[in-house]
Amino acid sequence: MKKATKKRKVKKSDVLKKGCNNSGDGGAIYGLGFIGAVIYFISAATGFWVGVLGVLKAMVWPVFLVYELFKFLGM
Repeated sequence: MKKATKKRKVKKSDVLKKGCNNSGDGGAIYGLGFIGAVIYFISAATGFWVGVLGVLKAMVWPVFLVYELFKFLGM
């Protein structure tokens, strides 16, 4: 025979706390990469608008990374 189990009432706040337990490691890596990319692109810039373009490129640096990786792997 099975024992009857009591169902515990789950609070909405318990669910939200349990579901939002991210450590944020990816954000830290992206942030460091963003800072490094901004420094690289601005130091290589030859003019103001090239520097602005460099900041925009720094925001999407993972796109360039994945593209070059796929190109290298022949995919």
